[in-house]
Amino acid sequence: MNNIHTLQKRSGIVGNSNGIKQVLEMISQISNVDISVLITGESGTGKEVIAKAVHKNSKRSNSSLVVVNCGAIPEGIIESELFGHKKGSFTGASVDRKGYFEEADLGTIFLDEIGETPLETQVKLLRVLESGEFMRVGEAKTRKTDVRIIAATNKDLKALVEKKQFREDLYYRLNTVNIHLPALRNRLEDLGLFVERFALEFTRSNDIRYRGFVPDAIRTMKQYDWPGNIRELKHFVEKILVIEKGKRITSDMVNNSMNDIYSKPQVNNELPIVVDNDTNKAEIDLMLRQLFLLKQDTEIIQKLIMSGSVNTNVPSKIESLDKSIELPQKSMEIIEEGFKLIRDDAIGDISIKDLEKEAITRTLSFFNNNRRKTARSLGMSERTLYRKIEEFGLEPKINKKK
Repeated sequence: MNNIHTLQKRSGIVGNSNGIKQVLEMISQISNVDISVLITGESGTGKEVIAKAVHKNSKRSNSSLVVVNCGAIPEGIIESELFGHKKGSFTGASVDRKGYFEEADLGTIFLDEIGETPLETQVKLLRVLESGEFMRVGEAKTRKTDVRIIAATNKDLKALVEKKQFREDLYYRLNTVNIHLPALRNRLEDLGLFVERFALEFTRSNDIRYRGFVPDAIRTMKQYDWPGNIRELKHFVEKILVIEKGKRITSDMVNNSMNDIYSKPQVNNELPIVVDNDTNKAEIDLMLRQLFLLKQDTEIIQKLIMSGSVNTNVPSKIESLDKSIELPQKSMEIIEEGFKLIRDDAIGDISIKDLEKEAITRTLSFFNNNRRKTARSLGMSERTLYRKIEEFGLEPKINKKK
């Protein structure tokens, strides 16, 4: 038990839950045994921390640990990155270059997101695992490397094998030992420890006074599922400490911060469009409204051109065009997924100028008078928005609401 406690302290692994105790026990058993390890778990659960712990407690700890994110390397250059290349082997290869496997010789290589590697590359990875042999890109010479391979994935490799998207022989070779990291929602008893760790680290490095989280705040945080796991929790803790700088964090503060990010707005039936349950969808619908206006303007101009009534002195404002021209009924519709986002009966005989004024008024209200968000949502510059507010006389109304 003392060995586990020492390992946890040296590695910086947080948690007292049964799940994390099993992980620590596994690390203590396999660290000094020179076999490959596969770490599985959802994104954000801390797989790299576990890989570092295995290396740090192994016989190779005095040599380097090379971390490679396979998912971040483009398919066309991944073999060059892993195994190196010979000068002139491809455009841009101006010098001989070592790959990650050569750099990690006598140490450990951590292949994160192993499920993202192309099938062609998987063949060469299997050869390194079995014999330690590889060849640089563009070179016929076989080289040797002595590395321990730790791989990690948030995907179901077994399912990828069945779909022929991952080699079965590589899967079984990597999966000699499997360490599975539980999701944060399955180890909520550790959440308070993570909050304290992240809060102390962040406030110290940013010179922010830290007064702690009240117990109710931690209980409130445990009610959330944390799909982004520990990574998401870390970002949330840092955010709330910045917003509530120098204060003791309460349950109400946590709720307010969570509502800013995770809550879903209620449907507002007064809007001339149907607002979905997602804020991104709301912004898209507001932009669709502006596309409707642009579509209407275009049809007016198009009809004028076809009737031959356009001269060289084109009016600068759409309101000055011939109002006797009828628009086709279909121009009043924007259809998405089979239903009308702007209803004819909601528009009536409103003029384009009035519709633009209404759009700006309601969008300002929707974003609580945040003009930057309003301008971005309506697809106009802030300068144009300010001019429109002044033109339509909206400033007095806004000041009254304040």
